[in-house]
Amino acid sequence: MDALTLHRLHFAFTIVFHYLFPQLTMGLGLLLVVLKTVGLRAGKEAYNDSARFWSRIFAINFAVGVVTGVPMEFQFGTNWSRFSEASGGVIGQTLGLEGVFSFFLESTFLGIFLFAEKKLSPMMHWLSAFFVFFGSWLSGLFILATNAWMQHPVGYSLSSSGQIRLESLTAVLSNPWLLWQYPHNMTAAVVTASFLMASVGSFYLLSGKHLDQARIFVKTGVIACAIASFVMLFPTGDGQGENVTKYQPATLAAMEGLFHTETGAGIVVMGQPDPEKLRLDNPLVVPNVLSFLTYKRWNAEVKGLDSFPQEIWPDNVSLLYYSYHIMVGLGTIFVAIAFMALLYLILGRLYEKRILLWALMLSFPFPYIATTAGWITAETGRQPWLIYGILKTKDGSSPHVTAGNTLFTLLGFMGLYTVLAMLFLLLVYRVIERGPIPVEHPHG
Repeated sequence: MDALTLHRLHFAFTIVFHYLFPQLTMGLGLLLVVLKTVGLRAGKEAYNDSARFWSRIFAINFAVGVVTGVPMEFQFGTNWSRFSEASGGVIGQTLGLEGVFSFFLESTFLGIFLFAEKKLSPMMHWLSAFFVFFGSWLSGLFILATNAWMQHPVGYSLSSSGQIRLESLTAVLSNPWLLWQYPHNMTAAVVTASFLMASVGSFYLLSGKHLDQARIFVKTGVIACAIASFVMLFPTGDGQGENVTKYQPATLAAMEGLFHTETGAGIVVMGQPDPEKLRLDNPLVVPNVLSFLTYKRWNAEVKGLDSFPQEIWPDNVSLLYYSYHIMVGLGTIFVAIAFMALLYLILGRLYEKRILLWALMLSFPFPYIATTAGWITAETGRQPWLIYGILKTKDGSSPHVTAGNTLFTLLGFMGLYTVLAMLFLLLVYRVIERGPIPVEHPHG
């Protein structure tokens, strides 16, 4: 592999591994506030015990997320120096805001939430949980604003030397791409956290342990998952699809395996793309649905890849197609499981329905797979552009970092992150094994 391919593989590895952790903290931050709110208003100590339990898992995730996130940002300078030189005036603002206003806010109040409960009133402790949630979601906003700007650049100007200068931070933060990408990403984070919470609760129920807290885990997780999984499909998923249709039409065609322009285009449920022969093998298509979803008209024309020069096609059409369909397919399954569990919860029969508890317990890895597939869709869909329409990926890497150097550091990161993953799993296992043990009320 050449140096550029290894640069891309290196960054792909580090960002995929890193994002396993922030998605849980962002989703769990909201659920911690929910648990603390019910505990405060209803005076039920089991909810506070539940919040303490999940705060320990939150803290482990946060720590590993920080450890894996800092090297990732340094890669902008080591592996992508030309990209950093060209766009630093823009992305330096959003990444700086993420560090100063979000990371320090979140980490400070996380320390207060974890270690100062006995020194605070119940209301002040609830407020610390709220600022942990607020900081994590603010952090997500600035990171996603950076990515949204790379997908759809706004609020900038180009100097005569090719330098990208920030003209309006307001435009960057109100980017139409960001207005749908942000809620779509955050609801996906809530799905991840709620499935994990319901999964652990189901494990305790099936094991006959910590039954009071287990019911709280399952109830909170199922309700949150049902709401978030629906919102993830509509309106946020639909809105993000409209963004792709409007601003990256070649990406839309590749995602859907649409090689030829069609009037009344159908949506592909199943099939295997063959980019060399410009066809989809063994397709299972629902007629006219793609036209309706994209243009709100059943017979609207949807441009296929044959309408665009091949040099602006996504680099890997097959990878983009499969990752998109994995994301959508798993999202549909989430809705089905969540609403089935919600129905039995409303009927008062969920805690005894072992087959559903098993389904909830075994489902927790799938949101991680879906979000990873979603990010692969977003990033491979933007190719061959690093900054869409401005800077191509091949022109953004570091020219003096060789393939050998990059491979050496990639192998080093893989080894180090393997150790981190083992440590993370061990720590989470010990927290789950101990369980949400009730403690003496800190305020007597």
